[in-house]
Amino acid sequence: MSTPIHAVALDQLFNNARTFSHWQARPVAKETLQQLFDLLKQCPTSANSSPARFVFVQGQEAKEKLKACLSEGNIEKTMAAPVTVIVAMDMRFYEHMHTLFPHADARSWFEGNQPVIDATAFRNSSLQAAYLIMAARSLGLDCGPMSGFDANLLNETFFPDGRFKVNLLINLGYGDASKLHERSPRFAFADVCQVL
Repeated sequence: MSTPIHAVALDQLFNNARTFSHWQARPVAKETLQQLFDLLKQCPTSANSSPARFVFVQGQEAKEKLKACLSEGNIEKTMAAPVTVIVAMDMRFYEHMHTLFPHADARSWFEGNQPVIDATAFRNSSLQAAYLIMAARSLGLDCGPMSGFDANLLNETFFPDGRFKVNLLINLGYGDASKLHERSPRFAFADVCQVL
């Protein structure tokens, strides 16, 4: 773990990786999605709480349900993507703490404390979404994370019992690099960082 990974891997994960809105007509195998999850689940969350839940939307019927929830500007690219991941939060994630964090009574840290539940679910499912992006890139997939949807309608459509709530969406597939624009500017270290 102490040896930096090769520059080629850094380029694939960071330097040359882009956000895609246009997609090749190549399917993503279910086995690849399984492998993606098996990678991202290894990454850290608070007390191993792992509150994210992932719905991989591939089928046409499910895509049509999702389409009704999207903002106009996200419809075309989402319908063209081979997979769209609904990254949701299990708002009762703490019920699994006896399994995921067995060496302490971690459930008691959350149960009945809605502000802590909400903050933990949102923060850590957002982390897990970022891990998903990096896992996807490591497997040769491209990503298009996005907001721009009716959260209430999406929750009603996909999570009617109210236990899960959507955080964000991520389109997955093999991007069409010919339609990429130039990379937008990024901050320099000195612009946004301090070393104290």
